Amino acid sequence: MNILYIHGLNGSLSPEKRALLEPYGEIFSPAIDYESNPNAIATLITTYKTRAIDIVMGSSMGGFTGYYVSNMFQCPALLFNPALAERSVPQNLVDIPHPTSVYKQIVLGTKDAIVNPKHTLNFLSETLVFHPHYNLRIHNHLAHRIPLTVFKDEITVFFKHLSDANYT
Repeated sequence: MNILYIHGLNGSLSPEKRALLEPYGEIFSPAIDYESNPNAIATLITTYKTRAIDIVMGSSMGGFTGYYVSNMFQCPALLFNPALAERSVPQNLVDIPHPTSVYKQIVLGTKDAIVNPKHTLNFLSETLVFHPHYNLRIHNHLAHRIPLTVFKDEITVFFKHLSDANYT
């Protein structure tokens, strides 16, 4: 299974989180400079269109980017505190023929002071007309950073759901 992990603004996939993902498949986690590349979504789509990406994951700005990349590739996505409604760095959207993908698990922290979870929920509510299959997982007391324990629990739930639903 090919997993595209998209980090957030000025971030990267930590070795500890990579180790948790490795049992599930091959991990692609490119370095992205969102500030100098306002076309990160288009760049990722072009770069990975021949890699047969099965899963997209992302956090914060990477969750925003992953939302659209998963729509293009029509694959499931696991998004942590995705910056869907607002971002500090502008990014250009691309024309994507699919308004949603087959399944998205979206993890929101109620104490996130960087990506407002209420704004994210409002954004998601606007997409309901496209009949998405969202699994919203709201964590009280979770802030913007995703602790290793939460990351592990969420990927376990995500991959179990994919296995049970036979998405991959």
